[in-house]
Amino acid sequence: MLERLDQQIFLFLNSFNSPFCDQVMHAISGRLIWVPLYLAILIFLGIKYKRKFLVIVLFIILAATLSDQISVLIKNLVLRLRPCYEPSLEGHVHVVNGECGGKYSFVSSHATNSFDVALLSLLFIKKRWYSICIIIWAFVIGYSRIYLGVHYPGDVIIGSLLGALIGWSVYSLYVLIDNNILLHKTYFGSP
Repeated sequence: MLERLDQQIFLFLNSFNSPFCDQVMHAISGRLIWVPLYLAILIFLGIKYKRKFLVIVLFIILAATLSDQISVLIKNLVLRLRPCYEPSLEGHVHVVNGECGGKYSFVSSHATNSFDVALLSLLFIKKRWYSICIIIWAFVIGYSRIYLGVHYPGDVIIGSLLGALIGWSVYSLYVLIDNNILLHKTYFGSP
């Protein structure tokens, strides 16, 4: 029943398309278009955290690796066909540029990765304007996956929650380690 509802919501959301939006959503879903944003985030973190920056980069790499690998692992365990490969939806799915991607959809790696970046970076940056913008950015990426016909809403929602959980967990680990190092230095002096 939930799967059928997911398919119906998908078909509804996927049906709102146009040639202009096809190109915009295809670009939004691309990886290279966001490199300037990622560089801007890293530059901001470097300026704000100075000496801690390299340690923070290690945690960012950890979060990105976990996000990507866990989402792929789940896809390979669940084996849910992408909407564009689902035989019962044949002829009903709007696919952009004939690109369907890999065979399986649950969970959306794009959603997992974008919400991981969003949550982890907003916890480090802690600016309201940035938090709002980066969450909207992550939602738009998630929606683009539905628009392009490669993910169901459930894939995107669970992927988003997974990414947010990974981002929060890695940040919490960073804080725990950072606080322990500060406590160690306070009580035992600098090494």
